[in-house]
Amino acid sequence: MTLQQWCSNGWLRPHTPSSQEIANLLGIVERDLADARSAISDDWRFGIAYNAALKLCTVLLYAEGFRAERSLQHVRTIQALPLILGPSRKNDAIYLDACRAKRNTVEYDCVGGASQADADELIEFVATFRDDVLAWLARAHPNLVPP
Repeated sequence: MTLQQWCSNGWLRPHTPSSQEIANLLGIVERDLADARSAISDDWRFGIAYNAALKLCTVLLYAEGFRAERSLQHVRTIQALPLILGPSRKNDAIYLDACRAKRNTVEYDCVGGASQADADELIEFVATFRDDVLAWLARAHPNLVPP
């Protein structure tokens, strides 16, 4: 499927991003990466790193001219990743969806659901993913790259 087909299905809606909006999202990513590296619980470190990853997926989707509808918003935003960056990123979307489920558990159901290794792994992923998203943005949508 394509993003346009997702839009036709009602899963996405058109969105016109601005470079300021993208800059704001990337600012959240930087803040969240810094906070996730701080001395707080592993559950919170994991949740904050997940938020940074979700914001990077949002940057991709916005830059392509779409935003996810409220229903299954996180799921759709993550699932769009390989549609935008290519099928080689399918495993990244699968990983982030597993992180989404774990984040929901530690946010709403129980304490201690994320280990230090879980948080460290996600933080490392987000740092690399950020670089990939910035490089893609510079190639695909240079007008949206923040100054």
